[in-house]
Amino acid sequence: MVTRNGLRVSFKAQMLQAREEAIIQTVNHLLASKGFEAMTVDEVAADVGIAKASLYKHFPSKEDLAAAAMVSVMRRAQAFLDSLAEEAAPMDNLRAVVAWTMGLKLAGEMPSLPSQNSSLRAALISNADYMDGLIEINDRLGAWIEAAQKQGSLNPKLPAIAVLYTLYARACDPVLEFLKMSELHSDKEIIELVMSTCFEGLNTRPG
Repeated sequence: MVTRNGLRVSFKAQMLQAREEAIIQTVNHLLASKGFEAMTVDEVAADVGIAKASLYKHFPSKEDLAAAAMVSVMRRAQAFLDSLAEEAAPMDNLRAVVAWTMGLKLAGEMPSLPSQNSSLRAALISNADYMDGLIEINDRLGAWIEAAQKQGSLNPKLPAIAVLYTLYARACDPVLEFLKMSELHSDKEIIELVMSTCFEGLNTRPG
């Protein structure tokens, strides 16, 4: 046995945890590449290398599988926000968050957002871990947006929620994939290009 947070963890428990992490990682990539509707439980089980019945012992439904992957990404986002310097300018933090989400998208690690009528959307709304994380992230980003508007770094005439959703949209922006398919730019260059259109706009600036 090994210890975790002062508690003894059996080898079996470690193996189950490792399997769940492998399942979530697989689901995450499938959600990013295919979306929830096209993903099947059969291909998740096949990719992980376990029987479908064994998969259901961990996650009883396709919705539970996808929700677990979304919660995993939400926790990664919370950890990234925690890593940002508290004394940094609000605009710098917003730019860092957007760049980070686009990096996940280009790496195939950002799940596609569920459609309005998706059964996954209903599952996420009823998932306390997901909703608590979403509310926390919304609050933190919203505070940075309002602070940046007060400092004149963001257009104060725009409703903060409109800015928030615009920044969220970069996490599923198809422009990233189109530019990657062109093979004309590196991932870093693609992020810089889309960041420029997002924060500086398309208008020519004087000087």
